[in-house]
Parts: sequence; C-alpha cells; structure tokens
Amino acid sequence: MENSEESFKELCKRLSLLDGVEGLMLGGSRATGRYDKNSDYDLYVYCSVIPEKEKRYEAIEPCCAYIELNNMFFEIEDDCTLKGGTDIDIIYREINGFERDLKSVVFECNAHNAYTTGLWFTLVKSTILSDKSGKVKALFDKFNVTYPKTLKKNIIKKGLCLLSGHLPSYDRQILKAHKRGDFISVNHRITAFVETYFDVLFALNSKLHPGEKRMIEYARELDLTPELFEEDLKELFKAASSDDHSRLEKVLDRLFKELSKIAI
Repeated sequence: MENSEESFKELCKRLSLLDGVEGLMLGGSRATGRYDKNSDYDLYVYCSVIPEKEKRYEAIEPCCAYIELNNMFFEIEDDCTLKGGTDIDIIYREINGFERDLKSVVFECNAHNAYTTGLWFTLVKSTILSDKSGKVKALFDKFNVTYPKTLKKNIIKKGLCLLSGHLPSYDRQILKAHKRGDFISVNHRITAFVETYFDVLFALNSKLHPGEKRMIEYARELDLTPELFEEDLKELFKAASSDDHSRLEKVLDRLFKELSKIAI
C-alpha cells in the first residue's frame, strides 16, 4: 500500500471503526479543489469521545510511514506521513464542544481578534466521508447558514479598533517597537495586524475566513477589496525591515484608511 490515496482511504476506514468516532470529514485544499502536489490531507475526526491515543495509533500505523502522535499545539492531532509519501493532519474534535464553540460565533455573534470564522470555514467547506449516526451531517446542516449581519458588524467594529485609533492598537505598537529597534516585536505585531486586517476584509464581504494559507489568493476573489491592497501589504513588510520610520508609518496609515473606506 504505497499509494497515498489508497493509504488515505484505508486509514479513514480504520479510524471510522473506532469507538467514539461519529464521522470523518475531508477539509483543506483537497476539499476545496485548491490542492497541488505539495498539499497534505486535512482529516477532521468528529467524536462523541476522542479515542485514546493507543487506539488511534493501532488504527493509523499500518497506513503511515511516519507518525507524530497526540500533538496538541492547536487541537488534538496525529500528524503523519502516509505510506505513499503525502503528509496528513488528523484533527480530533469532540463534537459537542466544537458545536458550542461555533455557536458562540455563528449564533451569538462574538468576534475574535482574528480568524473569527476560521473554524466555521473548516466545517462547511469540508466533505463528509463517513457519518455513523447522522451527527456530522446534523452539525453541518446546523451551521450551513447565511453569514449573520450582526457578526459581520461585530468583526468589523472590533477589528478596526484593533488596527488603529486606540492606545493599544496594533499600528501604534508596531511603530513604538520600530522606533526602539525591537524587530522581534515589530514582526510579532505586524503578524497580528495582518491577521486582523484579513478578518475584517473577509467579514466585509460576508465570507468565511479561509485560514492562514492562500489569504491573498482568496482575497483576490472578493467583490470588495481596498485599492492596491496587495501592493500595500508587500510594502508593509519591506518598510518594517527598513530603518525608514516614516515609510512604515505611511503604509500602516494607508492600509487602515483604504480598508476603512470600504467599511463605511
């Protein structure tokens, strides 16, 4: 079993038989059709109870050439390389807890600092591979709804405040750090600025946030984007690595103002 696709199918079959597993969904670029030869598999395993790591290992070991079991950097994951050579991220989600987290965003309209609708995207942009009792389909149907206007409003309001206009806003933090020559802090806060910038941009278009990859590619497809936003984002990173404080201040101001124009 050296073919990655065959290894993937067998792995899914074995995982679906584990006690506590309700269903499997294929997400990421392989579900949206944006994958290439370097793309991995994103497999979401929805569980009533997440199986013990030993049981998971027994299920996936025959299909994998390499296994990192029980990584918990983001969610509970087994990160592996299939026998065909393709990487796979296996993400385990307790279905009731995941539903509560999505409810807070989708129905209670709580905005985060960034990636507000990212988890929602991973659900409704994924493909159901197995579903023992219909719980995965029910979860999908519950959240396969129109983007709430109140959520859109809350993300835009919070995001714009984070970007500029307040003492703790990211632009002020970036400029302070740049003045003192603290380029670790500059890069840290620029990352937060860009994350929030895209959170607002996707919300403005009532589109779910696609995650940290291919954001420019997704943004190009939006109906509403700031003028020259790609050029300005490139300039932001160039200015941040220069000693020209005025240059950095100008591009931060331009990014915020152009985004604010389309938020009116």
